Amino acid sequence: MRLITTLFGKMGEWSKKYANLPDRYIDRISERVLWRPPPGKPQYLNRKIVANRKLYYSIHRPWTTHFQFQNWILKHRQWYPLEPIKDWSFFRGDRVTVLVGPDKGKQGIVHDIIQERNWIIVQGLNTKAVIFDKRKNFPGICRRIEQPLLVNVQVKLVDPSDLNATSIEWRYTEQGERVRVSLRTGRIIPIPVTSKETVDYKSPDIYVEQAKDTTADDVKELTFEAKLKTFEMDIMDKMDIKEDRIPKESYWY
Repeated sequence: MRLITTLFGKMGEWSKKYANLPDRYIDRISERVLWRPPPGKPQYLNRKIVANRKLYYSIHRPWTTHFQFQNWILKHRQWYPLEPIKDWSFFRGDRVTVLVGPDKGKQGIVHDIIQERNWIIVQGLNTKAVIFDKRKNFPGICRRIEQPLLVNVQVKLVDPSDLNATSIEWRYTEQGERVRVSLRTGRIIPIPVTSKETVDYKSPDIYVEQAKDTTADDVKELTFEAKLKTFEMDIMDKMDIKEDRIPKESYWY
């Protein structure tokens, strides 16, 4: 049975790897904070964090202002059904052939991945003219912005052996490695090294620690030891202060 879902899920694995952000940060920024008073007590404000289950994903990522505008301000949006792809086969740096639009037949490099919508953005292809900073006495600046393409029907991977479009499937080698294989030629289409690229580094192996980076030794260092003490008791122990006061008798039960 084919499972059909709508765009009400979390971010895809490959669409957020380039940003190199922790999952807890993405989950937190996708939540909405509502302030509602308890029933019958309007003088109090109760802070309530509600996880939004109906996120609208587009080319704007959740950590951008455009994403917040689309999800929290705009009220009328068109929702599209989506069939999730179990084995994602398109990665950053792949060469693909465009099958539709004015750039039909042209080849380009995958620049970005939006897995929530089964989209990829091909560098320099399938563009739309957008005018910025248009004013009364200024015609504005025209820029070509790449538009997303559906990986199901609008693009195909290019076989590096003959540079022609081909369909692929995942198989295992004799060594147990999972690879993409061209159905037309039977050759392996390797995953590009640029798929590991993030905003912080081109490759994890050649990354050099900077002055403001947290080193692995600092992360492993134990700097906090939990104790069953109050803040005042902890301060007294560190300053070697002895409690010599005798509390007064109390009759409150």
